[in-house]
Amino acid sequence: MKSYRKELTFTIPTRRAFVNITRQVEQCLQESGIQEGMLLCNAMHITASVFINDDESGLHADFEEFLEKLAPEKPYSQYRHNGYEDNGDAHIKRTIMGREVVVAVTNGRLDFGPWEQIFYGEFDGKRPKRVLVKIIGD
Repeated sequence: MKSYRKELTFTIPTRRAFVNITRQVEQCLQESGIQEGMLLCNAMHITASVFINDDESGLHADFEEFLEKLAPEKPYSQYRHNGYEDNGDAHIKRTIMGREVVVAVTNGRLDFGPWEQIFYGEFDGKRPKRVLVKIIGD
C-alpha cells in the first residue's frame, strides 16, 4: 500500500468565502499515482472547513445566509470566546460545515456522485491556512 501527503495553502482575502478546490485535490491524486484507495481532505484550522456539495452560486449564497443566521459575526460581544480574537462565529460555522471529507478513489479518479465537488470554506480569512490531502491505497 502507498501513502501520499500534501498540504495546500489558501489565503482568502475576505473574512468568509467558499472556494472550489476539486482541481487541486485531483492534481494531488494524479501526483500520488494511487489508482484504488481512499482520499482524506481536511482543514487544518479550526475556523475553516472542507465539504462536498454542488458548485452553484445560489447554493453558496444560501449557505452564507444560513450560517450568518445561526452564528452572526456581529456583535462580537455575543460570544464568550471573543476577547483577544473576534472569531467566535467562525468556530461555530466550521463545526456546522464540517472538518473533512473522505472520497473513494477508483481507477485513479475521485469516485464522486453527480455534481459533487470539494470546497474549502473560510470563516475567518485574510491569513494563510492549510488543507491536508492524504491518500492511501495501491
